[in-house]
Amino acid sequence: MEDFIEVFQSCILFDGIDPKDIRAMLGCLRGRVVTFDRGEAIFRAESRAEDVGIVLEGAAQVVRDDFFGNRTIQARIEPGELFAEAFACAAVERLPVTVEGVRPGKAMVIRLRRIIETCSSACEFHNRMVMNLLKAVAARNLQLNRKLEITSQRTTRDKLLAYLTAQARQAKSMSFTIPFDRQGLADYLCVERSALSAEIGKLRREGVLESERSKFILNDVNGGR
Repeated sequence: MEDFIEVFQSCILFDGIDPKDIRAMLGCLRGRVVTFDRGEAIFRAESRAEDVGIVLEGAAQVVRDDFFGNRTIQARIEPGELFAEAFACAAVERLPVTVEGVRPGKAMVIRLRRIIETCSSACEFHNRMVMNLLKAVAARNLQLNRKLEITSQRTTRDKLLAYLTAQARQAKSMSFTIPFDRQGLADYLCVERSALSAEIGKLRREGVLESERSKFILNDVNGGR
């Protein structure tokens, strides 16, 4: 685990906890490290919702597939970020989503009860970790609310511009890179890829934005209206 101490330090679950104490806590949590490839499920829909995951390297995404095979990306998970924590804390019996690799990497899987139940060793920082978990669940809810604000826009154009504007604010720059390719962005925005590509092309011609693959520059989000 020494190779990932910096990753654990960046994880909200260990916020405010000294690195030397993180090492001790990892032994107490008894997490297991899993390796995943692109497209490989780390957690699969309908499996028991009793674990929390931390991406250590690579990247993952949370996806929901409906009965007709339509896919929606709910979240992108980068190193140091948690996944499935909200479902585990909500005590749902089965996961309604799949967590799968986007870039090959590793993740640590921790049984939720190892986090929320007082351990026999009486770890000094156990209560802090429980509070951090509550913060993580609240942050995830805010993230989902922001996504809902974007996807509730009426048109593909409005969804796209709402998303890109949010990304620009997050990057504090009108030039930024998004974590999705075209298909991933379409799945995140809940639109058809062809309609999304057509709208990006139209906005480029109008001078509203410039784009190259996952790189975007916003010029005037009110242009062309």
